[in-house]
Amino acid sequence: MGKTLLVLTGPTAVGKTALALRLATHFGCPILGADSRQMFRDLPIGTAAPTAEEQALVRHYFVGTLPLDADYNAARYERDALSLLDELYQHHETIVCSGGSQLYIDALVRGIDEMPDVRPDVRTAVVKQLHEEGLASLLEELQRLDPAYYEVVDRRNTARIQHAVEMCRQTGRPFSALRRGKVKERPFRIVKVALNLPREQLFKRINRRTDLMMEAGWLNEVKRALPYRHCRALNTVGYKELLQYLDGAWPLPFALERIRKNTRVYAKKQLTWLRRDDSVRWVDAQDIGQAELTIRQLL
Repeated sequence: MGKTLLVLTGPTAVGKTALALRLATHFGCPILGADSRQMFRDLPIGTAAPTAEEQALVRHYFVGTLPLDADYNAARYERDALSLLDELYQHHETIVCSGGSQLYIDALVRGIDEMPDVRPDVRTAVVKQLHEEGLASLLEELQRLDPAYYEVVDRRNTARIQHAVEMCRQTGRPFSALRRGKVKERPFRIVKVALNLPREQLFKRINRRTDLMMEAGWLNEVKRALPYRHCRALNTVGYKELLQYLDGAWPLPFALERIRKNTRVYAKKQLTWLRRDDSVRWVDAQDIGQAELTIRQLL
């Protein structure tokens, strides 16, 4: 079979962690995390990171390794993950990569395009617009300049939207076009599998997981992270809504309902991204045992 990277992805709450553990146990290999928020320390509950018990069963990389104020991105992940894989393939023929951050996964399996540095004048103008007119103004501009990226981007991710607008202005081209460079060759075979569930079942899991996170102490986790509230690590679904509650802007039931809704929206965006990828092999995740068998047969 040769060196193989099994990429296990899919929408949030679909069951990637549990299935990745079963597959890694079968192959006797570690798991590379591909979740841009699980990489940060001190956010295990709200990011649904593998538990300490799960990490004791199988070695995980890129989980809980970064301080909350770290400046990390997909380009660095590509370099770090490829360097780590060079070492791991000396001992393992198959490696499991699991996560739902599609930009990070694309960087690993396809390579990330080299982007020009943003000119100071462009950045200053975009930041000024953001502060004076708000995020909605940048979103409107992004929709006009790059409707394809607008459809898949997390519209609450200020940093990502700002960067896309900067690239559009500076290059005069859609940001999505800049990200469609030639696929880089990798010295291993890549099998990309996306898990799927019926929409109603997925949404029920998302709603229930929000309740379980709160029972596990998610609110206290957010309180401990308050000194880092302006860092990129907390600029994500769940933390932003709970910060609104802690600020006194929203009552807690309203904040939780917004988390459920925004997480469902995020899951739909993940599915939209994946359905545009012809290399993805879809597997029904309703029966975890059958899903594991199906994926093993793909290899």
